[in-house]
Amino acid sequence: MKDGKYCILIADDEKEILDILRLLLTGDGYGVLTAENGKEALALASAEVDLYLLDVNMPELSGFMAGAEIRKQFDTPIIFLTAYSGESDKVMGFSVGADDYIVKPFSNMELLMRVKAILRRSMSGKVPVSEKKTGQISFSDLILDLERQAVLRQGEVISLTYTEFKILELLVTHKKKIYSLENIYQSIWEENAVGDSAIMVHIKNIRKKLGDDSRNPRYIKTAWGRGYYVEQ
Repeated sequence: MKDGKYCILIADDEKEILDILRLLLTGDGYGVLTAENGKEALALASAEVDLYLLDVNMPELSGFMAGAEIRKQFDTPIIFLTAYSGESDKVMGFSVGADDYIVKPFSNMELLMRVKAILRRSMSGKVPVSEKKTGQISFSDLILDLERQAVLRQGEVISLTYTEFKILELLVTHKKKIYSLENIYQSIWEENAVGDSAIMVHIKNIRKKLGDDSRNPRYIKTAWGRGYYVEQ
């Protein structure tokens, strides 16, 4: 946060869009930082930023590249903005750690609703410990720490994004229950699924970070044609 407000960093090389987004978000009570390219966005990245809105196609450094670098330092939510609705672009965005993906042109209401939804979910993990759901859940050789929103293996922290953690938490807290792609999307995003690629990419990223073999997974199992589940 910055000056008691949620801080959103917007990066877009189109000045008109940048100005519109800045006015829209400041008018809704958010603190806003602006950047005209990915390099500037990376320079402004900090722990004070609560959400990144990154245009995909920017000079100096693309939104994807800037997002990947930001993700190395912070678990802060990232929303990519793009003029392209292709499945490959969405897969690329989620692969570098995106939490959401908005296709231009979009309505002001749609953007505000998605921003509020992302902030609501991410901030729910940052309330005082006394107000949190406490405890740890063990599965296989891993520990899911609900207070710290972290995954541990023999004391070592495995870094997951907020969305990846919530997907894993959903599966681990309902062991042996098979969740379809649509079920997972609705549980995490609290809205109807808009496509399968987002969840599939997140599952792939979780498996990679856990050192899991997708052909013979130890942690997240695949029920072919039905969905995913955690067994132990």
